[in-house]
Amino acid sequence: MFDALGFLMIFLGTVFLIISAIGLLRMPDTLTRMHAGTKASTLGSLLVIVGAILLEPSLWFKLSLLALFILLTNPLSSSILARSTYLKHGFFNKSGMDDLKDKQ
Repeated sequence: MFDALGFLMIFLGTVFLIISAIGLLRMPDTLTRMHAGTKASTLGSLLVIVGAILLEPSLWFKLSLLALFILLTNPLSSSILARSTYLKHGFFNKSGMDDLKDKQ
């Protein structure tokens, strides 16, 4: 029972990771690419980890630490990349709005 559920989780995680990769290639501007690169890849990675825990329960502690590390670092790295992109190039979006222009 847990094997089938574990393989299903790994499959769904792989689908989310592929969607994330496609989103990185297809999105038009920096912010939407970062959204695709962090949200879907975080969910995909966590689903793969949950599937691995279901397949091999003896590794639950190490895999849980890995999941926690991913949950803590992906949003932080996304924020740092967004800030450095903004400071170097500005945001390239279609709306033309720049809410951070006066806050530098």
